[in-house]
Amino acid sequence: MGGGGCASVVRHPLIGTPRPSLVRPAVLRYHHGMSTQRIRDVPFAVSGATGAAGSRVAARLADSGQSQRLIVRDANRAPDLPGAEAAEASYEEPEAMRVALAGAETFFMVSAGEDADRVRQHVAAVDAAVAAGVERIVYLSFLGASPEATFTFARDHWHTEEHIRASGVRYAFLRNSLYLDMLPTMAGADGVIRGPAGDGRVAAVARDDVADAVVAVLLGEGGYEVVEELSRVTGRDITYHAETLDEAYESRVSYGAPGWEVEGWVTSYSAIAAGEMNLVSDAVARLTGHEPQNLPEFLRRYPESCQHLFPGNPVNRDDSSPPG
Repeated sequence: MGGGGCASVVRHPLIGTPRPSLVRPAVLRYHHGMSTQRIRDVPFAVSGATGAAGSRVAARLADSGQSQRLIVRDANRAPDLPGAEAAEASYEEPEAMRVALAGAETFFMVSAGEDADRVRQHVAAVDAAVAAGVERIVYLSFLGASPEATFTFARDHWHTEEHIRASGVRYAFLRNSLYLDMLPTMAGADGVIRGPAGDGRVAAVARDDVADAVVAVLLGEGGYEVVEELSRVTGRDITYHAETLDEAYESRVSYGAPGWEVEGWVTSYSAIAAGEMNLVSDAVARLTGHEPQNLPEFLRRYPESCQHLFPGNPVNRDDSSPPG
């Protein structure tokens, strides 16, 4: 995570221009009243770039040839990666964060260190991202995040997710479990792991695997935006309108369906909004021996499924499927 200093903007290298290994990354430091107009655009801003999770993500982005801005407290500790520049900022400094995020398309946000005030810090960071014009936030959350979670830190993640949802930007949450890397540290010097876990089990995950998953999402390999993919395939601008519940019921009246059926159509979207359909399973691969299709693959296999969306191919409303 990063902290802020006071100085001027150092000239940034061109995107993708490799630097000699002994040259430190260009540094962006906030000073009061500074303009963000001349700050270059980057596809990714990575927080926690000197930490265990953020540094792994940053290294993998660099390995894939991506340009990025590393948000750190101390630029002298920023990893030297090709295509990367450093920005000094921290979640406790909203203006410094806003400058650090200026021109970034996607913000990879790790959680702040454990703190009684962590939710407020997260809220400030999200608000700074919105003010900076960030288009998407990918947040590293925690398994079972909810307001009633037994693990109290998971409640912080839920409150952060809720604020991101309400921010209006596109988002993705990756809910990892306890880190596999931490399990050895739970044993004391006397060789005993002590804690009130009873006979419970934990599905721990390695930080390396988490970083791989994060980068897959950042680069669009582990997820996709439906409207973007449909736009790409059909050659027209497909959009999403986030209806209110009243709007959703009203827009489906013309289908003449009974109330219980319309309610089913509408609540299918409500369940998505509630995160109840955001569950990824390995069941298909485990049971069939092959990976499940994603949307791009499905559209290649069944192009007729979106034939009604192609320009010059108007929809016969009577033959169209109900929007549920």
